[in-house]
Amino acid sequence: MRWRGREQSGNIEDRRGMSAGRVGGIGGVGAIIVTLIALYLGKDPAAVLQELEQTGAPGAQQAGPYQESSQEAEARQMVAVVLKDTEQTWQQLFAAAGQRYAEPRLVLFSGAVQSACGTADSAVGPFYCSGDQQVYIDLSFYDDLKNRFGAPGDFAQAYVIAHEVGHHIQNLLGTSAKVHAARQRGSEAQANAMSVRLELQADCYAGIWAHHADASRQLLESGDVEEGLAAASAIGDDRLQMQSRGYVAPESFTHGSSAQRVRWFKRGLAAGQVSSCDTFAARASEL
Repeated sequence: MRWRGREQSGNIEDRRGMSAGRVGGIGGVGAIIVTLIALYLGKDPAAVLQELEQTGAPGAQQAGPYQESSQEAEARQMVAVVLKDTEQTWQQLFAAAGQRYAEPRLVLFSGAVQSACGTADSAVGPFYCSGDQQVYIDLSFYDDLKNRFGAPGDFAQAYVIAHEVGHHIQNLLGTSAKVHAARQRGSEAQANAMSVRLELQADCYAGIWAHHADASRQLLESGDVEEGLAAASAIGDDRLQMQSRGYVAPESFTHGSSAQRVRWFKRGLAAGQVSSCDTFAARASEL
């Protein structure tokens, strides 16, 4: 990915090395990590996520001044470039629709972090908090993405940011609030199905960003799309469940299968339009 030397976003807050207090409202990749850990421990992922939403996760103790490695410095710069590029993409798309795009902030943290949704530790992975309209990421997650999930490469890392920004788009458009209300009214199976559609739409929105990043700014290089598809596939519910417990339970999916995540990322990538990402209008067989 051609990110070096490009403009970086100013909407970055670095809290690495800072203490944190207690997380609820986890979305995106963060919920995947919680689910994976719960399955590994033989616990019900839905119950664990519900408990986190209600009570929060334990925080971290105060750390000393954060000493950034050269690898972390490069990751930080890449994240800032990707965030800036998502800002350019969504500013243009919102303006074309006669709307103003409110840019999210991205918070870098290490160990644990306090957000408007509560406190999260690094185990939850990257997440978006609608309460403060901020994306949170511990850059050590990228080591997990490469080593645990088998999805290396800078574009795979960029996909993670674009997906979380996709949740920000859903928040701005009112989609997240509608889904949350619907999930509260429905059964567990219905709530899971709505969650899958929300996550697949965020994947599609990540594809929209990739479409415009390539068409307008030639950010992508040969092999980048494959990296993004590998990342989408690596964190599909079916693949994670098979890895953690040896069988797949589709009724418990909350993020979609590997094939579904790849399909919706590719749809956004091909079309580059928000209208192409209406996962809620799609029949179950079309997801």
